[in-house]
Amino acid sequence: MSQLTVLRAASYPRMPWKNGGGSTEEITRDAGVGLDGFGWRLSIADIAESGGFSTFAGYQRIITVLQGAGMTLHVDGQTTRPLLPIDPFAFSGESQVACTLLGGAIRDFNLIYAPDRYTARLQWIDSPQRFFTSAGTVLVFSVAEGLSVSVGSTTEILGKHDCLQLDGNSELLEISVSGSCCLIELTATDR
Repeated sequence: MSQLTVLRAASYPRMPWKNGGGSTEEITRDAGVGLDGFGWRLSIADIAESGGFSTFAGYQRIITVLQGAGMTLHVDGQTTRPLLPIDPFAFSGESQVACTLLGGAIRDFNLIYAPDRYTARLQWIDSPQRFFTSAGTVLVFSVAEGLSVSVGSTTEILGKHDCLQLDGNSELLEISVSGSCCLIELTATDR
């Protein structure tokens, strides 16, 4: 039986970065406590100044600028293209990563997952869409106020940075969204 939960931005817990250089609002995760034991984790980080990122050995990361001018990343000695708002970038959690801000503080959106435990698909949507998914966990993260999300016959309205989480899905589900959001599909691997 699947379970649908709406997570409100106002109640996301704040926690320090692994390297102590800043703080993160944790949206949700599959398991574990603190910075240990999770198979996947979704969060929003506030980056006030250029500097190093925490490492997460054994994980993949997908990062997206939510607010601010953007940044470039320096990943294992290579500089990325400028990462502007709603422009995702994937990299290994084991990489040595530092950022250079492009004009002041930013907020970024992070999916960190263990590829030996989950497959992940992340896409940003900027207009009304209808799609079908059979992923075990589906997350819909709202970019703005008033996002309508319909899962089957249930409709929820999300505020800015709220997240709808569906766990335990075992069938092909129809999901409709009314506007700007991030859709994440996570499926446990059978390894």
